Amino acid sequence: MKTARSSQSPPVEVHDLTVSYQNKPVLWDIDFSLPEGKLIAIVGPNGAGKSTLIKVIMGLIEPVSGHSLIYGKPLSQMRKRIAYVPQRETVDWNFPVSVSDVVLMGRYAHLRLFQRPGKADREAAADALEKVGMSEFAGRQISQLSGGQQQRVFLARALAQNADIYFMDEPFAGVDASTEDHILELLRTLRTRGKTVIVVHHDLQTVSGYFDWVMLLNLRLVAFGPMEDVFTKENLQKTYGGHLNILSQVIELSRKQKFIRESGHE
Repeated sequence: MKTARSSQSPPVEVHDLTVSYQNKPVLWDIDFSLPEGKLIAIVGPNGAGKSTLIKVIMGLIEPVSGHSLIYGKPLSQMRKRIAYVPQRETVDWNFPVSVSDVVLMGRYAHLRLFQRPGKADREAAADALEKVGMSEFAGRQISQLSGGQQQRVFLARALAQNADIYFMDEPFAGVDASTEDHILELLRTLRTRGKTVIVVHHDLQTVSGYFDWVMLLNLRLVAFGPMEDVFTKENLQKTYGGHLNILSQVIELSRKQKFIRESGHE
């Protein structure tokens, strides 16, 4: 069942966004609106600005110019409606905290200043852990987990927040096949519930099978829209440069894989 929305504005709007590091442009004049209730991939070469784009929208990086809106309002008014799963490599996993405590952090957006998590918050955290298959690890230190398990914990934290928009920075990177399947199942469940999920993704071979819409990014916004319209050889060439033969193979392989999954012949 899809959740009702009180606003007719799109989940995320980005207008005339430019970002630079040390006077070198990282994103240039980016402009788009995201559709609601879709799985959206952000795709591009290394250094294209994919993670930067998410961090700007999340308010973690200040742009040189431009702005973004969440359901038509500034981030400061809508923060609790956004959940974020960072790259696993950017997290200090040696911090002495348990799995359940990490997931409970997802509830902080719903608490008042100095308010402690209550029974309902702990139940939401426990439910999120169950959904990612990590209930038995609730009391374990996060440093004792494998990479795939750590990724599941951060997904559980995002689920516990019960947001409307989920930003995920390469959640499939460095995980085993079982965890990848589990993550994909969770993303599809979120879509069924009407959530909007934006994922920085690096594996071109799985883009068309995993996502509904795709954003091709390389400093500028190359193309953005439904998968069948945007994920083409021509647009990939504009995004990545040459290597036409390789790109053609990627397109063909991804379409075959999508056909196999949709036909149920796995």
